[in-house]
Amino acid sequence: MNADHAGAATAGTTTLDPAALARLSLEAARVAVETRPRMPAGFAAGALAAGIKPSGRPDLAVLVVTTPEPASATGLFTRNLVQAAPVRVSRANLESSGGLARVVGITAGSANAATGPAGDADEDRIVAALADAASCPGDQVLRASTGLIGTRIPVDRVAAAIGSLVPARVARDDGALEGAARAMMTTDTRLKAATAVIDVAAGDRWRSVRVSGIVKGVGMIHPGMATMIAVLLTDAAVSPTTLASLLRPAVAMSFDQLTVDGDTSTNDTVLALASGAAGADEIVPGSADADALGAALAAVCRSLARQQAADGEGATCRIACRVRGAERLADARAVSRAVVASSLVKAAVHGRDPNWGRVAAAAGAARRPDGSAVSLDPAALRIALCGTEVFAGRPIPFDVEAVRGAMAAPEVTVELDLGRGSASAEAWGCDLTEAYVRENAEYST
Repeated sequence: MNADHAGAATAGTTTLDPAALARLSLEAARVAVETRPRMPAGFAAGALAAGIKPSGRPDLAVLVVTTPEPASATGLFTRNLVQAAPVRVSRANLESSGGLARVVGITAGSANAATGPAGDADEDRIVAALADAASCPGDQVLRASTGLIGTRIPVDRVAAAIGSLVPARVARDDGALEGAARAMMTTDTRLKAATAVIDVAAGDRWRSVRVSGIVKGVGMIHPGMATMIAVLLTDAAVSPTTLASLLRPAVAMSFDQLTVDGDTSTNDTVLALASGAAGADEIVPGSADADALGAALAAVCRSLARQQAADGEGATCRIACRVRGAERLADARAVSRAVVASSLVKAAVHGRDPNWGRVAAAAGAARRPDGSAVSLDPAALRIALCGTEVFAGRPIPFDVEAVRGAMAAPEVTVELDLGRGSASAEAWGCDLTEAYVRENAEYST
């Protein structure tokens, strides 16, 4: 896990329990997820064109907490040492406020990263404008940005747009949340959203709680949380500390298992806010309701990560790698990530070439987070492409043309059995195409 965590009474990193992650993966798989935004109670959203994007498309999104009290909030951020000003502001504000938030402001078209003191001053003005519009203290403002590194945000235009958007033009409906998701987009070609609904206790009854997420990011994506902005909203009642403890493993099994091109951004941001507006009891750590909320967060994050992989810059298909039979969870996670991150595997998938040797090589080169080699015995290794076994400690004859045909699907599956234990994991990526090179060769011009 390569992302820094911020929230009430939570700083730095938290140890992730392998057994708990394995249970979470199973629980999340049982949660029904819709791939559309549905606004949880206690929030409003709005979006407009503030003049950042040259195209004139919407580039400012604002999410406002509408309950009398601010929402519980937490976040995970890039550990790239070149961190954008909005990342540093959000981290500091979460710590200062004790994990409370009233408004989230997202700008697209300029990263406001590596912009020096002037960029920091721009960020201070945007935060002040958001705090004034939302009538809240400055440390209850969260920020995220995306776009070209080294460019200044047109702060005068953005500040004016914030004043015209909040509170007069924000709305509490699903369409408003969709508009915010679209305003975040840069090189994304499609909206990415996910929603899950669970039942939690409300006295002696049950109350439905909604978890909804929106995300952007399809390039400069690599485990380390990827180049992305994700905002997760829920109307559950949960403290900032408990919310932080639930977000961390959800991100570990989703966004941290996602890669497009092997590059980690300066602006990676995942924010989670809980309004408590559903009217249910407060969720406490270790309870069945906490398990249910954690599974819903993980399921929503997994759906969003898969949507990102499918829309990777220049991609024609998603790659899903599933690893089982690992001695340790760290091994399963590392091998699955190594396979989807391999440029040779990605190129082979693009060419619909069932070259399983590239998969074997990527698996053998996988490393755990501490840099040590995974536990892998080639004689016990089994590999399947699109459901056809092609290697079992030795090459297995297979119908090459049939597998080539199967690889023309929107998702190419790669399955490995390490034959060493019972741990399993999955990761997602996409093929590597000429379109990716063209898009990134011309990105700043």
